[in-house]
Formats: sequence, C-alpha cells, structure tokens
Amino acid sequence: MFLGIDIGTSGTKTIAIDGAGTKLAEAMQEYPCQHLRPLWSEQDPEDWWQATVATVRKVMNEAGLKPAEIKAIGLSGQMHGAVFLDRHGKVIRPAILWNDQRTTAECNEIEDRAGGRSNLLKMVASPALTGFTAPKILWLRKNEPANWERVHRVLLPKDEIRRRLTGEYATDVSDASGTLLFDVKNRTWSKTLMDRLQLDVDLMPACFESAESTGKLSKEVAELLGLTTDCIVAGGAGDCPAGAVGNGIVKSGVASTLIGTSSVFLVHSDTYNLDQEGRLHTFCHAVSGKWFIMGVNLSGGGCMQWFRNQLCQAEVSQLEHAEQMYEKLSAEAAEIDVGCEGLMFLPYLSGERHPHNDADARGCFIGLTLAHTRAHMVRAIMEGVGYNMRESMALVEAMNIPIKQVLPSGGGSRSELWRKIQQNMFNKPFARVRCDQGPAFGAALLAAVAAGSYKSVEEACEATIAIDAEDLSCKSTSSYYAKGFPIFQHLYRSLKHDFKRLSALATESRELEPAQS
Repeated sequence: MFLGIDIGTSGTKTIAIDGAGTKLAEAMQEYPCQHLRPLWSEQDPEDWWQATVATVRKVMNEAGLKPAEIKAIGLSGQMHGAVFLDRHGKVIRPAILWNDQRTTAECNEIEDRAGGRSNLLKMVASPALTGFTAPKILWLRKNEPANWERVHRVLLPKDEIRRRLTGEYATDVSDASGTLLFDVKNRTWSKTLMDRLQLDVDLMPACFESAESTGKLSKEVAELLGLTTDCIVAGGAGDCPAGAVGNGIVKSGVASTLIGTSSVFLVHSDTYNLDQEGRLHTFCHAVSGKWFIMGVNLSGGGCMQWFRNQLCQAEVSQLEHAEQMYEKLSAEAAEIDVGCEGLMFLPYLSGERHPHNDADARGCFIGLTLAHTRAHMVRAIMEGVGYNMRESMALVEAMNIPIKQVLPSGGGSRSELWRKIQQNMFNKPFARVRCDQGPAFGAALLAAVAAGSYKSVEEACEATIAIDAEDLSCKSTSSYYAKGFPIFQHLYRSLKHDFKRLSALATESRELEPAQS
C-alpha cells in the first residue's frame, strides 16, 4: 500500500492506494492564504504540516490500514514557493507562494546578472518570472536583511513536509526545475547562475529523480502518523508533473490540461526542447530522463473561485458544500450560447505567466452590455481560461512537438461544459482518465516505483490508469472559437500598456493618507 500527499494551495490531499492503483481512501484539509498586499501571497508551513498529519491519520483510519502495510509515501505540492529555514530547521517567516508577484525588480536583477535573457535561458531554461523561487530569495535578502541573516536552507513546499517526515533536506528534479536555479538540461543545480547571484549552492537541498527514495520516516513521526520507520519517502514531484503522472502523460504525443487554482497546458517530451523566447516552461519530468513543456495561467480555476466567493456569497451560505456552487454556475453557463453574445474575459487576476510574463496584467470582462447576465459572465470565464491554454498549445505546436491526444484534469474539468469548450477550442482528440485523482495519485505511483512495485513510472501508469475517449466536438463551435482566438490574443496586446499604468496608479493610491479620497 502507498500514500500520496499533495500540498496544494487551498489544502492538502492525501490518498491511499493498493499495488494495482485502486484508491482505498482519501482525505482533504483546507487552510488559508494571506494576501497582505495586492499580488502578495503567503502561507504558514505549519498549516501544511497539521493538514498532512490530519489527512494521513484519516486515510489510515478510513481504509483500515495497519502501520506496516504502508511501504512508501510520495509527495507532491505547489511549485516555486520558498520556505526559509534557520540552521536549527526552524521556519523563519511565512512561505512566499508561486502566485506571489512582488519580485519584478529582482527578476530584472537576475536577468542582468545572467548577462541577459538569452543567457539565462541557456542556464536554467526559463526567463526570470516573478512566481519563481530565485527572485523570492533575492527579495528576502534585499528587503528583510534580519531574516536573511538567519537563512540556512531554502525548501520548496512539499520538501518542507519531507524534512518534517524524514529530517532530510531534499527535493526532486521536477520541482527544482521551477526554482530558476536549476540546470534543467543536465538535471542539476546551476552553480554558474548561483555564483552570479552570490548564492551558495548549499542553500538548496540535495536533488533526486522523482521515483528515488530520499529517506525513511523518523521514529517520532512514524508514531505520530501511525506508520513505521520502514516507510520510505520518494522524491515525488511538483503538482503539475505529479498530476501528469497521475493522468498518464508519460509518453510522446500526449498532453493534458489542468484547471485547479491555476490552469495548465502540459505535454510530455522525450527530449530537451526549449522555446527560445521563454514563453513556455521546459522542466524535468517526473519520468526519469524525460522532460515536459507547459504553459501556466496563475489564476485559471481561481477566476471561478473568485467569482463564487465574491459574487455568490448569499447562495453559497445556503448550500451544504461551497463546491456545489460550481455545479450550479456551470449549469447556468451551459444555457448560454457560444461566445457569450460578444463577451470575453481575460483571466489575469494574479498577473500572467504564459505566454506574456506580465505581473501587471489584470482580469477583464470586455464587451459587457445590459443584456448580459451572471451566466454569461461564468461562461466567459470558462472560455477565457480555454483561450489562454490554447495560446500555450499553439506555441507547443510551433516547436514541432506532436499533440495526438489531450486529457483534461483538475476540478474545473469535472464540468462537462468546460471540457466541451476546451475540446472545441483545441480541435484535438480528447479522452478522460477513468478515475482522475490528480497529483496525489501521481505521487502515490511514484512511491510505488520507489518501493520497487514497478520498474518504471511508465510501467506503473500503464498498469493502473485507464482512459476513455470523449467526443464533445462540434464543427461550428470549433469554427467560432477559431475566429475568436485571435481577438482574445489582440485584447491583451491592446491593454498591455494600460495594465502597467493602472499598476502604477494603484501603487500611488496606497501611499495616500487614509483621509484622502
């Protein structure tokens, strides 16, 4: 038996599976984010740990598992975050998360020290993006010198949980790829870039392949969780590559879309490929010796969460579960015609990563009229997120990477309407994983490989993942979206400079005295 633990942005999910990949039990515990300023995003790592303990205990109890039955644990988690630790392993300050946008100045500094964007791409396969780990480290060094003096190690979110489980400071190649400090082509830390940034390589943890063992549970933690010290902890993977494993995106020609807090278009690659303008991520895959390429919108599914939380509070309070509101909104949107009667939505509520790399980008409804309803706005959000992922697919195809099949996943893709929108926008064959368990399931499969139950990640996926073709295509709808796509792209270009002016104006307003209005 194996556990997969996913340290997400909204909560931690733990799943237990048997050797055939059958889910035995799962549990989820949520926790908050702190947004002390616009575009800032932080969390307390202690919340992750308490959620891990609670969900592991619950899963063990619900499945009726004995301690010795759990042979290995796989970890997954939100990528790019920064957990700052002192030499005693104490967390110094709240973790800065992947969707935090405070580091524009530090990104400029990194590109300057690297000798320009093209040189940086050669070193670490990515331009300097505000969500990445490296600019967070530089921000702390510049803005919180007292805290910086105490920093001994920097860990990614899932790896802070690993440290608490095993006492080991370690990460995996897929998660390390998102730090902006990792030589993705050669699968090792980039000493060249770290030297230019005046950072010691020892600041970062040891790095493993995703299906390698990184240690075993400590005695204290094993007793706390109801497990044994024979239980190993696999390298694991960032949430996107772990989700890719959990959905079988481990061979050429297969791509996936993921709509969670963010939205992601991801495709497997057998070889190292790089978009020379840095408009997509190229990262090490959780499959040993392989890579994946993806485009990310920081607030894809989060746009729908924002809409629900801010504009549907009265109705949510009357439901047994807040998640039910998504089903209601999706049903309303399904009654609206394709294109929402000329309404479009730019899904940049947390700035934008791909393909524009613009921390100042903002969300917009464009084309609103008195005839538009809530349902129109919901469908416009769905279509806007779809168009954004379509941009990433276009860039992947321009790199001559084949896309023969797309598998939708994540909470947003539980909506048949959202899947239908995607399929008609992409105009590709779609299939659904019969049991979509997401990153936690992928992490559990990595644990199974680390424990020796399977020889490879590919073998584990082949044995445990079943997919079914799903045809929601419509020629007229696909034709409509083909016409709408360039309009969507043009809207960002039209507003790009205004976004920057609005951002500057917002900064100015925060400096005014409260009495001024």
